[in-house]
Amino acid sequence: MTVTLPTWLPEIPAEQACPPAFVTVSGAHLYGFPSADSDVDLRGVHVLPLEQVAGLRTGEETVTRSWIRHGVEVDLVTHDLAKFCRLLLRRNGYVLEQLLSPLVVVTSPVHQEMAATVPGCLTRHHSHHYLGFARTQWRLFERSGELKPLLYTFRVLLTGIHLMRTGVLVADLTRLTGLVAGAPPYLADLMAAKRSAEHGLLPADAPDPARLAHDVTRLTAELEEARDASALPEVATSGEALHDLVVRTRLAAV
Repeated sequence: MTVTLPTWLPEIPAEQACPPAFVTVSGAHLYGFPSADSDVDLRGVHVLPLEQVAGLRTGEETVTRSWIRHGVEVDLVTHDLAKFCRLLLRRNGYVLEQLLSPLVVVTSPVHQEMAATVPGCLTRHHSHHYLGFARTQWRLFERSGELKPLLYTFRVLLTGIHLMRTGVLVADLTRLTGLVAGAPPYLADLMAAKRSAEHGLLPADAPDPARLAHDVTRLTAELEEARDASALPEVATSGEALHDLVVRTRLAAV
């Protein structure tokens, strides 16, 4: 899917107090089904100066900002480099998707070096992230009837299945429907409906709830089977490389 983003996004990283190592676009734009009224979710890494890490007065490990710019809601969250690297070494799919997002606002050699460590960060336990995320979004869909959590449910299940089978992370649902055998054929129509309204309800001509529940149950089982058969390791192996990157990056700024 071709994503249209505001032309002023590259101005935002330079306005932050700490220089970002990278900022990418996440959320519905990354997942392939943004709406006309979707906000822009920016995620990334900032680098705290050494004196805000080694001293008694420490800087913010996580910076969160939300504001309206030219009529568009912007949500920015960045983590300090060390915190982000710690998250990378856990079964955290969010940070993997943010790091590898093809929708790059600003990058750097640090960003590229972090991305190069991803193969050593992947484990079969990332399946737990996607299984848990799917359960949460499915329950939200059952309560609200909105398309957004339903599409999130299918997106994370298909991302998890593809990751467990291939070791490759794909977050775009428009791509996943062609990559994962058994992806429901009606997802393209649901994504098209979602693009007209961020919080739109399930269309009247959508599959009935019983079929949706059946497909979610089926894909959940497929993800569990893919996890059990996955060639991905039990433990991440990029810890030393990420530690070295954090130390070198901190000292380079002195």
